[in-house]
Amino acid sequence: MFPRRARCPRPLSGALLLLLGPLLLVGCAGDYVARTQGVRQAYEREDYPRALEDLSSLEKAGSPKDTLLILLDRGMVLHAAGRWEESIRVLAEADRLSTELDAISVTEEAGALLSSERQRTYRGEDFEKLMISVLQALNYAQLGQDEDALVEVRRVNERLEKMIVDEKKPYEQLAIARYLGGVLYEDQREWDSAYIDYAKALELSPGLGPLAEPLLRLAKKTGRDGLYEELRARFPDVPHAPLSPDEGQVVVVVEAGLSPEKGPQNQHYQDSVELITVPVYRDRGHAPAAQVRIESASQAAVTVTSLDQVAKVHLNDRVGRMLAKQFAGVVLKAGVAAGVGAATKSKELGYLTFLLLNVANRPDLRSWLSLPAEFQLARFRLPPGMHTVEVEFGGRLTTQQVEVKPGRVALVVMRRYR
Repeated sequence: MFPRRARCPRPLSGALLLLLGPLLLVGCAGDYVARTQGVRQAYEREDYPRALEDLSSLEKAGSPKDTLLILLDRGMVLHAAGRWEESIRVLAEADRLSTELDAISVTEEAGALLSSERQRTYRGEDFEKLMISVLQALNYAQLGQDEDALVEVRRVNERLEKMIVDEKKPYEQLAIARYLGGVLYEDQREWDSAYIDYAKALELSPGLGPLAEPLLRLAKKTGRDGLYEELRARFPDVPHAPLSPDEGQVVVVVEAGLSPEKGPQNQHYQDSVELITVPVYRDRGHAPAAQVRIESASQAAVTVTSLDQVAKVHLNDRVGRMLAKQFAGVVLKAGVAAGVGAATKSKELGYLTFLLLNVANRPDLRSWLSLPAEFQLARFRLPPGMHTVEVEFGGRLTTQQVEVKPGRVALVVMRRYR
C-alpha cells in the first residue's frame, strides 16, 4: 500500500493566498519517490504483477507531471519479468514522451524559479534517456530481432555523439552499448563491425578480462595482425581459438543491484553566501559480482558499465546550470517578498513570504529508480542444444534455459537486485 498522504495546510486569505497557495500545496501533491515505495518493494521481491498493479493505481491517482517516470518504471518491470514485447511498447511510448518534453515550455521553466523544482514535469536525466535504448536493444535481442536491436544500439551511440560533440557535455560512450553491438554484429557474421564495437567497449572499459576473447579472435580473423599481437600481449591468458563448426556462444547479461538515488545537498553558488539545495546521486549499496555457471563451466561476471558512475557524471554536469537557476530564483523571491512587505506595510509579512517561498522550493529528487546499478557480463562457448544458465547473486541462485545454435551468439538477460 502507498503511504498515507499528509494533511494539507488550512488556506490563507487575501492576496497572500493567491501568491503562496500553489506553493504550499507542493507537499499535498505528494512525492513520487515516497508514493512508489510499495512498487519498488514488490519489484525487488520479483512480484511483478503487484508492481504493475500499483503503478496502474498510481497513474490514475497521480500527477501527469510524473507520467514519464511511470512509463519508465513500467517498462523496466515488464523487462525484468521477461515480457519483452510489452516492455518494447511501453518504453517506445516513454521515448516518444521524453522527446516531446525536451521542448518544454518557457512558462514552466520560469515558474520553477518561484515555485518548487518538484512542480515541473519530469523530463529525465540524459543517461536515463540513453538507457531506454539500451533496454530496448536487450528486449529486441531476446526476441531474436537483431536488426531492431542494432537500431537501438546505434541510437545510443548517435545520441551520445551529439551530446559530446554538439552540446559539449563531458560524457563518453557507454561500454555496454558498444559491447552489445559487438555481440549482435558477431551473431550476424559482420566481423569488421563486431571487432570495431568490441574494441570501443574495451577502450571504455579496460578491465574486460575474459570478455576480451572475441577481440583477439576477430582481430586474427579480420587480418588485423598488428592489433592482434598487441591484444595477445595484453591478454596472454585469454584463450581465443577459432570457433569450431559445432560450437555456439552464450553471453549472459546480469542487470545487477539498485541504481543510485537522489538526495539533497547544500552548495554555495560562486561567491554568494546563499546556500542553494541541489540533488546529488547516492549509492544504494555495492553490487557484488554475479557467479555464472553453465554445466561445468563457471565465471565471475565482469562489470562492463556502472550506472552509479554514469549517473553522477551526467548529474554533475547539470549542477552548475542548476545552481545558477536556483540563485536566480532566490533573487526573484526576495523581490516578491519585498513587494509583499511594501504593499502590506509589514516587514514581518514580507520576511514570512520569503521564508515560505524558499521552504517550498525543494530540489527535484525524482529518478528512474528501477534501473540496475551495473551491467555485468559473462560469455561461454558451448555445443548446440539446450543448456541451463545458473546465476548466483547475493546468495541466491537463479536458473534459465537457453538454446545454443552452431555459429550463433545467444543472449540471456537476468535482473538481480541485492
